[in-house]
Amino acid sequence: MNITVQESPLGEVMLSKEDFHTIIAMVREASGIVLTEAKRELVYSRLRRRLRALNLDSFSAYLVLLNGSGGDAERVRMINAITTNLTGFFREGHHFEFLGDDVLPTLPRTRRRLRIWSAGCSSGEEPYTIAMTLHRAMPDLASWDARVLATDIDTDMIEAGTTGRYAMERAASIPAELRRAHVRRIDSETVEMGPELKSLISFRQLNLLGSWPMKGPFDVIFCRNVIIYFDKPTQRALFDRYADMLTPDGHLFVGHSETLHNVSDRFRHLGRTIYRRIR
Repeated sequence: MNITVQESPLGEVMLSKEDFHTIIAMVREASGIVLTEAKRELVYSRLRRRLRALNLDSFSAYLVLLNGSGGDAERVRMINAITTNLTGFFREGHHFEFLGDDVLPTLPRTRRRLRIWSAGCSSGEEPYTIAMTLHRAMPDLASWDARVLATDIDTDMIEAGTTGRYAMERAASIPAELRRAHVRRIDSETVEMGPELKSLISFRQLNLLGSWPMKGPFDVIFCRNVIIYFDKPTQRALFDRYADMLTPDGHLFVGHSETLHNVSDRFRHLGRTIYRRIR
């Protein structure tokens, strides 16, 4: 006699083991993000909102939709829903101190070209922090050909970054002198990044595991709290591509819990999750 053991429901809709494994396989194929059983509740809570929005009563019905003729658009929304977007202005502030104090002053003044990439930019706080750092560290910034590329797989985050509006409490971590110079109050609850910051940044949707249309080279790449979602082979391939996109002495910044140890031999560790490409 065959006995079917059902998973315990997380809320009023059941997420079966089979449906969960199908979903995480789709997510991995689409984005490279590796989700384990430990992320089961996160997947449930994020996608349960999609079920409500679509008026679906089961994850099985959701999978039918994803695999149907109109499933491509919903797959984008699924990735948007699952992607973790934990960020903030001047998060891991030592990275921006190093950028302003050690990297920018050493750039060749004869070239006057600067390219920085915020890979996995989330809702935009990181690239706006980079832009503020450039303004603070480079009084002659206007005479430079300087650009910040901000990319993320989540289209909702790209839209948020492009808009450049944030809840006032989120801007509290911006140093006061930079808030006064670059942040505009919209109302009692909302602020907006200044046009001098927006003009430096180009927000673009990008899957890091897909093709990269930009040519580079970049002087600096920020890829923080991104590789923790990838397996080791994917990390190795990604850092090889980053090395190829950097200038000979370009710098790479990764997240506080991330490391290139046993992942890439093309960078020298400078400490505090800061790396420089080896010539």
